[in-house]
Amino acid sequence: MKGQLRLLSGQKIKSPNNLTTRPTTSLVREALINILGKKTIDSSWLDLFSGSGIISCEAIQAGAKTIIAIDSDKKTAQICASNLSVISNQSKVDSSIKCINTDVLKWLKVGRERKKEKYQNAIPSIGFDFVYLDPPYRSNLYIAVLECLILGDWINKASLVICESSSSINFELPNPWVLKDKRVYGKSKLTFITPIQE
Repeated sequence: MKGQLRLLSGQKIKSPNNLTTRPTTSLVREALINILGKKTIDSSWLDLFSGSGIISCEAIQAGAKTIIAIDSDKKTAQICASNLSVISNQSKVDSSIKCINTDVLKWLKVGRERKKEKYQNAIPSIGFDFVYLDPPYRSNLYIAVLECLILGDWINKASLVICESSSSINFELPNPWVLKDKRVYGKSKLTFITPIQE
């Protein structure tokens, strides 16, 4: 997709010019922001396979304070970084926003503590409040990422992971993840999961 995307606020952002990036639809984004409500205020987000960064941009406009977006494609990551910079600069929230061009699994496997040394205030001390997981629909990366989130100590007991997938995709959740909610919007599905509370 080439050109521009429009946020829920009406603000336009850049869109990558490639066939692998599939921006989250406005229907899904609006539903997500409505579901989370005021929980987004001052929250921390880890946006995996971020693409244009449209989810992170919506989170910023909804009051998120800390965001790390990751995408493996160099040009896409550059566009994401540009979009995040524009939206965060317009935001009234004193935020810490980073876009990182790297492989998601390799980055997660290093672990939160080691990455915190490098990125400091961009990585929360108790794990991210929200993780948005939107890999290519046919990639089968969901389980591997969920396992890395646990092993790398990226989340806490209250964290919510939102998996975007094709509405036809179903996957078994590995331990210690439990299903909180599932919503279908046309061809897309949002699966909300959290670690088991001990």
